[in-house]
Amino acid sequence: MSHDVVADALNMIQNAKKSRKESIEVKRISNLLIEILKIMKQKNAIKKYKINPKEKSVEITLGDIIKCKAIKPRFTCDVSQIDKYRRRYLPAREVGTMIISTNKGLMTHEEALEEGTGGCLIAFFY
Repeated sequence: MSHDVVADALNMIQNAKKSRKESIEVKRISNLLIEILKIMKQKNAIKKYKINPKEKSVEITLGDIIKCKAIKPRFTCDVSQIDKYRRRYLPAREVGTMIISTNKGLMTHEEALEEGTGGCLIAFFY
């Protein structure tokens, strides 16, 4: 039985924000989740995160975030389709960020448009 670590962690972040918690601890981590947290920190969705390698967990301090979710199923899209999915998942034109897994690593949808590369949709937040 496999678990989606990214979807579980983003769901925990969203539930913690709804219940007005300051920070949470995610018990299962992966390299993909750490990269997503880096992007979320750059966009001020979370304030900080601290990895505990002994317990294999990460403690996340929440920032300015309203909603965050994993995109299921993980659609693949080329550059011309990024705008279509942005309209589907994000509330307004300049609000929110989609995370795309490309052959150059994880990047936001703005960076993917600048690079001219498509990829696999992983998550979104705003």
